[in-house]
Amino acid sequence: MKHGKKYTEAAKQIERATVYEPVDAIALVKKTATAKFDETIECHIRTGCDGRHADQQIRGAVVLPNGTGRVTRVLVFAKGDKLAEAEAAGADYVGGDELIPKIQNEGWLDFDVVVATPDMMGVVGRLGKVLGPKGLMPNPKAGTVTMDVTKAVNDIKAGKIEYRLDKTNIIHVPVGKASFSEEKLQENFNTLMEAIVKAKPSALKGQYLRSIVLASTMGPGVKVSTAKY
Repeated sequence: MKHGKKYTEAAKQIERATVYEPVDAIALVKKTATAKFDETIECHIRTGCDGRHADQQIRGAVVLPNGTGRVTRVLVFAKGDKLAEAEAAGADYVGGDELIPKIQNEGWLDFDVVVATPDMMGVVGRLGKVLGPKGLMPNPKAGTVTMDVTKAVNDIKAGKIEYRLDKTNIIHVPVGKASFSEEKLQENFNTLMEAIVKAKPSALKGQYLRSIVLASTMGPGVKVSTAKY
């Protein structure tokens, strides 16, 4: 894959064979984020899990202390009093059955997270084929199927992120923006790693964290030491 001039220059600052301590890796990722926009800093964690086994699946959510730096649009499926509660909490879109054709037939997907009260999951389930592949299906483990819609919306707006294994058993999550200070990125990274370590499946035998890489949207990856985890 051919990379641009900026990427090539940035890559020269990173020793490819070196595995950096988190503090040094964060400093390097910030330094090599040279795009004209505020790049997202992403963390890619390769695990030793086999996601084909239900007892080795990882899925959960964590609130990053300094947020993600992006505005997250929240859609809440609810009924009765919970509709007003969701609106008061700051949800961007709130509704019920009437939203199904809009999403199914019109392809409306102007939201980043979907929250649903348990009594609406029968309705939301009809959207499985649309929301599932995009990772938007509400899930109790991620705290997005709940009667406490106020807490769910507040947490998401404050910087709650969801983590889960992809098909190759890697977790991909944002930890902030390149404009964040190194201290803020470090706090977010530490909070994420604490959650990932706690989420280790008890059924897993062998090494849990195989590798960790931090990278900005347009920049090269920096390997992070897994030793302390």
